[in-house]
Amino acid sequence: MSDLLIDRPSRPRARFLFAHGAGAPMDSDFMQTIASGLCVRDIEVIRFEFPYMAARRAGGGKRPPNPMPVLLDCYRAQIASASSPLPLFIGGKSMGGRVASLLAQEYSDSGDVAGLICLGYPFHPRGKPERLRTEHLQRLECPALIVQGSRDPLGSAEEVPGYGLPEAIRFQWLQDGDHDFKPRRASGFTREQHWQAAVDEVADFILQLVES
Repeated sequence: MSDLLIDRPSRPRARFLFAHGAGAPMDSDFMQTIASGLCVRDIEVIRFEFPYMAARRAGGGKRPPNPMPVLLDCYRAQIASASSPLPLFIGGKSMGGRVASLLAQEYSDSGDVAGLICLGYPFHPRGKPERLRTEHLQRLECPALIVQGSRDPLGSAEEVPGYGLPEAIRFQWLQDGDHDFKPRRASGFTREQHWQAAVDEVADFILQLVES
């Protein structure tokens, strides 16, 4: 497999650098669905893998994520490679979104990034709500979208409003969704509906900023 997966529409209006989460690679069903759905909406999507995931693919066995400095350096390199006349948005699934969020303000200030998108942000480790990962988000002025399942164990609709996050962050809650946006059957929703809703929210967010 190539080092990158690129979903490129015939006339792209923006570019989204899309990083995977801690446990699944860039070609997981979730990543594939989001990328192909955004491509239909005229958004180019570039997927890449962090070093530990690339090593897994090369036959290195199951490895834990790299330390955060390594993840940040990898994401920085991808931002540099993704530079183009198209407006650039950065983000990812869970851990990938967290890494992007740590860089978003810096690259927004420099004019290199137009916005941040996090799909299932890990506000705290599972079962440890006291260990918040929100300090940098409190200072965020870069336009940002977080799409989150309402019962996400890493930050639910009951918990997150109490964090006092800035108005620059727009939230879209997926009813009864878990960390992967999967709802329970009794909710009346399906995983596929929530994944499509996430595509629509991300596309609307990007295109509204591009057109403004």
